[in-house]
Amino acid sequence: MAAALVAGTPAAQEPPPALLAPVTPRAAAPHDLTGYWVSVVTEDWRWRMVTPPKGDFISIPLSDEGRRVAFQWDPKSDGSCKAYGAAGLMHIPTRLNISWQGDDTLKVESDAGRQTRLLQFAPKAAAGAKSLQGFSVAEWEVLGVAGVGRAGGPPPPRALKVTTTNLLEGWLRKNGVPYSEQTTLLEYWDRVAFPNGDVWLTVSQYVTDPKYLTGDYTTSMHFKREGDGSKWKPVPCAS
Repeated sequence: MAAALVAGTPAAQEPPPALLAPVTPRAAAPHDLTGYWVSVVTEDWRWRMVTPPKGDFISIPLSDEGRRVAFQWDPKSDGSCKAYGAAGLMHIPTRLNISWQGDDTLKVESDAGRQTRLLQFAPKAAAGAKSLQGFSVAEWEVLGVAGVGRAGGPPPPRALKVTTTNLLEGWLRKNGVPYSEQTTLLEYWDRVAFPNGDVWLTVSQYVTDPKYLTGDYTTSMHFKREGDGSKWKPVPCAS
């Protein structure tokens, strides 16, 4: 009887869940986003591969004020870092180098414009000063209907959701189509692997700007994973 009582005491039981170490965002990642990726331009070629002429803002829901600012663009400023802010950077043909900076921050570097975005999970520090890349808060968001993946089935699919604020004013296109400091950028990053070994990354963006836009500007960009960084050649933008 005494042996039975000892075996049943709390000291012989597993520690409660509250005492277990929390799972880090890196450990919780549903798939690996790290590595080198190259833009594959299959949409909006004429606005992404070359700098459009002044006043070409087709498909962007610009307000009257947005059009006024867009028409002030000087072609001599082509290459300005304003085109490489968070709301415009992913549209530009580029290579990305994605890596983990610790266990709770994804670092996304671009060779076009030599920019660095930090996607922070549950950030502990304040946003700080406004910047080209702003303040990005990331989370692994469950896709589909709530409850899918329970009862011993496969886990539900998840995508990387990123919300970016605290931006400096920049350009949606290299011809000076503006977004303001009031902009909120919402993104979903989805990775898909195919049987032939190809791995693709799709970044869907939703730009909300009450100053220069009359509605959300929605786009989708595609990147293909590369085997190594042999083609990685960062080129800075014009400050």
